[in-house]
Amino acid sequence: MSATVLEPPPRERRAAWLESGMNLDVDEFLRRYDQLPEVKKAELIEGVVFMGSPVRIDEHAKPDSLLQGWLVAYSAYTPGLQVAGNATIRLGPKNCPQPDALLRIRPGHGGQSANSDDGYVLGAPELVAEISASTRSLDLHGKKAAYERLGVREYLVWSVDDAEVLWFHRRDGAFARLASEADGLVKSLVFPGLWLDVPALLRGDAASVLARLRDGLGTPEHAAFRDTLARRASPAA
Repeated sequence: MSATVLEPPPRERRAAWLESGMNLDVDEFLRRYDQLPEVKKAELIEGVVFMGSPVRIDEHAKPDSLLQGWLVAYSAYTPGLQVAGNATIRLGPKNCPQPDALLRIRPGHGGQSANSDDGYVLGAPELVAEISASTRSLDLHGKKAAYERLGVREYLVWSVDDAEVLWFHRRDGAFARLASEADGLVKSLVFPGLWLDVPALLRGDAASVLARLRDGLGTPEHAAFRDTLARRASPAA
């Protein structure tokens, strides 16, 4: 049996080639990424290209849908916020991540990120979340360092293989892990009422995750946050 040989890209497409380990800046990375519609996911972290891999149902896709559903439910009762999955972020000249999920205060409600002229998120969202299986090393080292340095206020990593959720909060310019309560409940410091029942999340119990979230949404702190976002709203928001 003859070995399979992978041919290089056609000459006219070599200028748009992307592969893991390349060193690029954000503008060149996005120029190449835009010209390669067959590439489903690529990220630039500290100037280095990382290519996505096939997504397994239990290790990534199911956890991803549960995490995003939790964030969507919170934003549905908190006008002025925006949830996005797999949105590319222009995060400085050497970083262009594509996190599994993000939650941000909309630009028109006082958020710290904006939309770039070419349609990407510009600047650091308030919260970024990653589903970590094969990417744990990158998520907890290179990405974490970039998010920490460049202004992300909270960073949540669900390490599926280790059955662990790590939720970091930016304090004095560095990430510190949020403490959990005795029953495993963790509460956001940036988004009042955004409560996460970690044991329920880890066992895939969406009903319990959403039930504890509803408790958070019923607090006076969440009501005050809603009022704050409403007062910040610009006429075009």
